[in-house]
Amino acid sequence: MGLSRFAPVLRAADALTDAAGRLAGVLAIALVALSFSLVVARYALGVGSVAAQEGVLWLHSALFLLGLAFALRHGAHVRVDVFSQRWTPRTRARVEFAGMVLLLLPFCVFIVAMSWDYVAASWSAREGSRDPGGLPGWYLLKSLLPLSAVLLMLQAVAETLRALRRALADEAA
Repeated sequence: MGLSRFAPVLRAADALTDAAGRLAGVLAIALVALSFSLVVARYALGVGSVAAQEGVLWLHSALFLLGLAFALRHGAHVRVDVFSQRWTPRTRARVEFAGMVLLLLPFCVFIVAMSWDYVAASWSAREGSRDPGGLPGWYLLKSLLPLSAVLLMLQAVAETLRALRRALADEAA
C-alpha cells in the first residue's frame, strides 16, 4: 500500500499544526507578560482591570487549545510508556494506530459536534463578558473549541497515517 501519495496531506497538516504551535508560543509569552503586569499593577499601584484579568483567561485558553495538535505532533502528549517500552516497533505502531482511530479521532468529532451549537449561539448573540469592564467578543474565544478539535483531528489523521506506514514497513521487512 503506497502511502507516499499522502505526503502532501501530511506536510500540510504538519505546517498548520506548527503554525498553531508557534502562535501558542507567542501567546505564552503574552500570558506571562500580562500576568506579571497585573500583579505589579495590583500590588504596587493598587489598580486592577477586569478586562486584563479576562485577557489572562483568554490567553490561557487559547494557548492550550492551539497547543493540543502541536503537542501530538511533537510527541509531548501523555503516553503509557511503561507498557510500550517492551513492545516491538510494529506492536507500538499498531497500538498507536488503533488508539488514534478508536479514541482520538472519535473524540475530536465529538468535540466539534458538541461545541458547534454552543459556538453558534454565542456568535448569534455576539456574546461578550457579563462583567462590567470585561472583554467583548467571547464568541471569538469560544470558536477555538471546534477549531482546536479540527486541528487536532488533522494532526491525528497525519499521525495515524504515519503509524500505519510504520506498521506496514515492519510487516514488509
